[in-house]
Amino acid sequence: MKKHIIIIVLTFTTGQVIAQQEPQFTQYFDNMLFVNPAYAGSNNMLSMIAMHREQWVGFDGAPRTSTLSVHSPLRYESVGVGFSAVNDQVGPLNQTMFYADFSYTLKLNKVQKLSFGLKGGFNMINLRAADLVTTEINDPKLTQNTRFQVNPNIGVGIYYHTPHFFAGLSTPKILENSYGGASSTNLERRHYYGIIGGIFNLSDTWKLRPSSQIKVTSGAPISIDLSLAGIYSDKVWVGALYRHNAAIGGFVQYQITDQFRVGIASDFSTQAIRNYNNGTFEAMLSYDFNFRKDGIRSPRYF
Repeated sequence: MKKHIIIIVLTFTTGQVIAQQEPQFTQYFDNMLFVNPAYAGSNNMLSMIAMHREQWVGFDGAPRTSTLSVHSPLRYESVGVGFSAVNDQVGPLNQTMFYADFSYTLKLNKVQKLSFGLKGGFNMINLRAADLVTTEINDPKLTQNTRFQVNPNIGVGIYYHTPHFFAGLSTPKILENSYGGASSTNLERRHYYGIIGGIFNLSDTWKLRPSSQIKVTSGAPISIDLSLAGIYSDKVWVGALYRHNAAIGGFVQYQITDQFRVGIASDFSTQAIRNYNNGTFEAMLSYDFNFRKDGIRSPRYF
């Protein structure tokens, strides 16, 4: 089967099978605002993260995702705000998302914090049906282009964290809007995310940071990501990822300064689709703006 036919089948099958819909990341732990608005302002400083992912390189119509997120606490530090922009392209489908985030944090004691978040924004959808290769000429479900369709949406989340532990639950898109006229079942499915992790001191120079993310949505298998990173002298991060029944990968990050960190990652499918691509690659830039007189916590572990 030709590669461009495979990606179309994976993306637009509308029966009981639902393929990848929301972007996924190897370095998901550095992009938590994308799925959980309660994360906004949790770093106690203005933080900016940019990420680009090329999934299944060499595969016609493969997913390509770019994200930019900015968040910060306000002067009243219990309130956090954030903004995220995402462009996601899969075959003939292009989505551009803009979302604003708001969080309110309860300080349970000196180290424990519990945040509640609200996300609001929209997804602008463009579907070039003419680019599809179909087996039936003039199929009415696959000949309708969708241009600049705007789907508003809202999301909620909760996030608990201490200096050495974090956990969160969220659903970033509550409304199940239509992608267009291709099919009544072709909807933005509601996704539920859970994340948990922590940081452990192994020695004066080594730390260990395990984390896990679970994604649940109707009509698709549960997605489970397990990640383990070793941190050397708070400068070099080396880690591995296992995505249950889907992929294995690794990442390297370097803390260039107290405020600036870069990272690269790669993963490879453990399914038959690995025979049709050259793997997945991801780049990350993170910068923390320090305007506080009491210094900066370096580095951020989550």
